[in-house]
Amino acid sequence: MKMWNKKFLAAAVALSAMTGQVYAAETANTVDDSMPTYSLGEVVVTATRTEKKDAEVPAATTVITAEEIKSSGAATAADALAKADGFAYTSFGPNGAAMGAMTNELNMRGMKGGVLVLMNGNPISWRGKYNLDQFPASNIERIEVVKGSGSVLYGSEAVSGVVNIITKKTGINEVHAGFGNYGQRSYGMRVGDERFGFYYNYDKWGRRDGVSDTDYTQRRFHGTTQTDIHDIIKRNTGITYRINPRMDVQVGYYETEGTYSRYVTSVDNSHAATAAQHIRVGEQYNRRKYETKQYITQLNYHDADWRGSLYFNTGTLEYAGLVHFNGRTGARMPNSLYHTREKNVTYGADVQRTWEVKPKARVTFGMSVQHEVYAALPTPASDQNKRYARNNWGLFTQWEQKFDAHNTGIFGLRETWTTGAARSQNYSNLSASAQWLHKLNADSSVYLNISQSFVMPTFAQMYSDNGRKQAAPDLKPQKGVNYEIGWKRYHEGHTWKAALFHMRVRDNITAKMTSGRDMYQYTNEDFRNTGLELSGEIAGARGFAYNWGVTWQNPQAKNSEKNLGWERTFGKLQLTGGVTYKKDKWTSSLTASYLAGRVQLPSSKPAYRTKPYLLTTWNTSYAPDEHSEISLRVDNVLNRDDITSHAGTEYYTAPINYLLSCNYRF
Repeated sequence: MKMWNKKFLAAAVALSAMTGQVYAAETANTVDDSMPTYSLGEVVVTATRTEKKDAEVPAATTVITAEEIKSSGAATAADALAKADGFAYTSFGPNGAAMGAMTNELNMRGMKGGVLVLMNGNPISWRGKYNLDQFPASNIERIEVVKGSGSVLYGSEAVSGVVNIITKKTGINEVHAGFGNYGQRSYGMRVGDERFGFYYNYDKWGRRDGVSDTDYTQRRFHGTTQTDIHDIIKRNTGITYRINPRMDVQVGYYETEGTYSRYVTSVDNSHAATAAQHIRVGEQYNRRKYETKQYITQLNYHDADWRGSLYFNTGTLEYAGLVHFNGRTGARMPNSLYHTREKNVTYGADVQRTWEVKPKARVTFGMSVQHEVYAALPTPASDQNKRYARNNWGLFTQWEQKFDAHNTGIFGLRETWTTGAARSQNYSNLSASAQWLHKLNADSSVYLNISQSFVMPTFAQMYSDNGRKQAAPDLKPQKGVNYEIGWKRYHEGHTWKAALFHMRVRDNITAKMTSGRDMYQYTNEDFRNTGLELSGEIAGARGFAYNWGVTWQNPQAKNSEKNLGWERTFGKLQLTGGVTYKKDKWTSSLTASYLAGRVQLPSSKPAYRTKPYLLTTWNTSYAPDEHSEISLRVDNVLNRDDITSHAGTEYYTAPINYLLSCNYRF
């Protein structure tokens, strides 16, 4: 640990020295003119770690701008991404509520958990999961989504894509308040200027019955239960300080809580063990309160040649309540206390340098270091006190060669390794990527992309255990290859994109039921997917703008335990779209995401078909003057009772709900 601290301190000193030299040479009014500038929505940083026009990026990309986020009525990054092309973000409860470790699901190109989420280029994962509700929409400059493997540039987790949430570096003065049905409340404020910014948001959802249904086939209980949720609260607060035009520091805090109550809805008394317990419909199965607290701290620097960052993330997960039935066997255990608590910490540094080797060649070299800690903490109901840690290292390089006016090649390598892991479970992997871009003309291009992926198992997957989950210390890392051919065209405000992809992952990490059918455990299984993505954005006449997306795919997993060969794991057809209308002081938008050809994939049973879902949001705003704005957001406009999960437990969309908000800038 002491050796790690010395290495981390050295990285911090190097970054501080680099930024200090720049700061000393600048005045307060200096503007960074060395960086290229493009209109918002045309530039992508995440795909190559350098600023490029989207048409010159050899990867499938989507940029969601601050204006688009505002027009859609999105309250958080989760809302903004929920209807993005080829992307599925599903919450387990209303208002982004999560159930403890069951953090909301991210799915890109049919793979659950294959997305790396960044904030300003820095990883923010905890136990390999994310809660995108921690990012208020008002604090987002843009969101960049890059599909396909990003492991060469960003290391572990980036199998099916990378999401980079880029926050605003300056503040404005505004307050808002909102009220809706189901006890919805929303309050917030932002203050700041060109260098300083502060924000605070408070959101509440009252009560929602019938969040999920669960089938039980335990030794002592055969039947079904329903889960209700109430008293959902979220708080976001943060500070941004722009030290100079090239360096900024950000500190953010997020907490959420919610109470879940599960009740028996049916009992199969044909099983003697179930009948012997005299279980009644309406009887409480369990009741738990879930609390999550997260801190994110970043120091970021960039100029024409250098990019660097220091970051520190910590998250605490806690859930407690009464258990009336054993989660493994279904046996009665009235008023038993259930209480677990864990803490996750990651901190590290990332530095890169870019050189113009010659007029047509550019090379980027970088290094990343990260210390990762997982701790299972003792509670009144548990005496477990476990702690695991490891150091994650990465060296990467990327060579960009412009062969002529039409052809550019980008080739990358990354070595990833770990040290100091428990049980000497250290990993090492070399990943490579090759990309080719051919410009057809000034407006359009085609590309070829081949890249490898690498994912290390998390501590929570290997070592966490409770009444339902069994530890899996021998998990293997997953490795994969992504192939992609694409086309892009930008012309007169219109955008068209197409991508054909194939991905194959060996030893994909996923959860399954144990042989006794009463516990689950993470294991390795193979995954593959082939698909076609089409999308377009049209700047129409008379204030109208349109966007649409089509994704056809066939995601499959091979689970040797079931002996069923390849099973589909996600929907085959996804349609996304939206229309926005602006005139004078009015803005109105309607967005939708449709997923068909769906399956539910229980851990221990064959996959079975389930109905398509259709997620819709309508938002209308009116700005009587430059200071004031009134908006009405309606979710689930068609009041559908759709299942949004893809596991054995069925989680349902909230019924039609609205939020009326007022915003005032001063």
